[in-house]
Amino acid sequence: MTLSKRQFLALGAVGAGVGLLGAGAGSGGAVSAFDGGQKNHDITGDVQPISVQERKARVAKAQRLMAASGISALLFEPGSAMLYFTGIKWRRSERLTAVVIPVSGEIGVVTPYFEEPSVRESMSFGDDVRTWNEHEDPFLRVAQILADRGLKGGKIALENTVRYFVVEGLKTAAPSFEIVAGEGVTRMCRMFKSEAELKLLRKANEVTLTAYSQVWKKLEEGVTPAEINALMHERQAALGGKGIWNMALLADASAYPHGTGVSQVLRQGDTVLMDCGCNVYGYQSDISRTFVFGEASKRQREVWNTVRRGQQIAFETAQVGTAAGKIDDAVRKYYESLGYGPGYKTPGLSHRTGHGIGMDGHESVNFVHGETTKLAPGMCFSNEPGIYIFGEFGVRLEDCIYITADGPKWFTVPPDTLDDPIGRMG
Repeated sequence: MTLSKRQFLALGAVGAGVGLLGAGAGSGGAVSAFDGGQKNHDITGDVQPISVQERKARVAKAQRLMAASGISALLFEPGSAMLYFTGIKWRRSERLTAVVIPVSGEIGVVTPYFEEPSVRESMSFGDDVRTWNEHEDPFLRVAQILADRGLKGGKIALENTVRYFVVEGLKTAAPSFEIVAGEGVTRMCRMFKSEAELKLLRKANEVTLTAYSQVWKKLEEGVTPAEINALMHERQAALGGKGIWNMALLADASAYPHGTGVSQVLRQGDTVLMDCGCNVYGYQSDISRTFVFGEASKRQREVWNTVRRGQQIAFETAQVGTAAGKIDDAVRKYYESLGYGPGYKTPGLSHRTGHGIGMDGHESVNFVHGETTKLAPGMCFSNEPGIYIFGEFGVRLEDCIYITADGPKWFTVPPDTLDDPIGRMG
């Protein structure tokens, strides 16, 4: 069925309500204009969160890498790294909450006194929680953890999103330690996904692709990007997605990869570029689709087919042992042969061909010119070589891939034609 404007507005209200309750909250009982089809319910019940055993194995791997690099301890604040290693899901504020992984021994947690019960709720292992009161220095608690692990000096490595006030606090409280970057440790852990992680990534992609398949044919002339986004939100939430995000760009706005603030409504012949995703147990999807509302022009079809070919070239180039930058180079060589670019100039591909993905929507490494890291099994990437023509329209197809010993595999297989623009699961 095609949704009426009234149904769109109603679904927009549902989507907004879900957002107010919290990203992805809901929605087995949510009102929906979708009926009769399969997968009109939460589809995430067949996957499980990362086990405690796997998180402990991650900490052990980090400790081996730390020992090899002469690092005494690794520290991170709340965020995806803390969740990745420990299962602790917390938020950042001006008050320090941090996890310390020593080069040997058990992890330690520092948090405000009044937050301890809440922090402990999400701890999947470990019992060493050091609390501090409002008038006290939290960095002294970090120094106590280091001393109790027998560490009197050396290097404290910081995960790369740790804020500068933490650096200053550690310099004062633990002056015998050198502060260094910890990305060499965290990246080597997080860059290679386990089978359990791949299952969660695949499920997140299934949620988003299923939502696309239910939404794109139901659009009606006159709807706004906000209404389209609300509908995709409602669908992904109903299917079990969390942390949902959506972007719909219409007509000439599709030429700007991250959109415009100009008001828009959907008209016949408009290019519609959508970039949407969610997470399942913290693991992200990121899928872009481009289609035409109504009859596509010859130029729209030509550009769409060119982007689809560019995406296939990226996939075929992404073999084990290939430098990640070569994937970007191969796509640009093809585009330039057709008169696009050169390089990052428009009309053409103005951004990298892809990025790493996992618990963060953007992770190391990237498909970008000059990146020398070689592809290896377990690495996961977006594959999204768009073409953008300012003042006209843009086309982006984005599907995520994972590297196996036998080469790249699709999480979602991209569509073959603009007339059937959704694709299928890999």
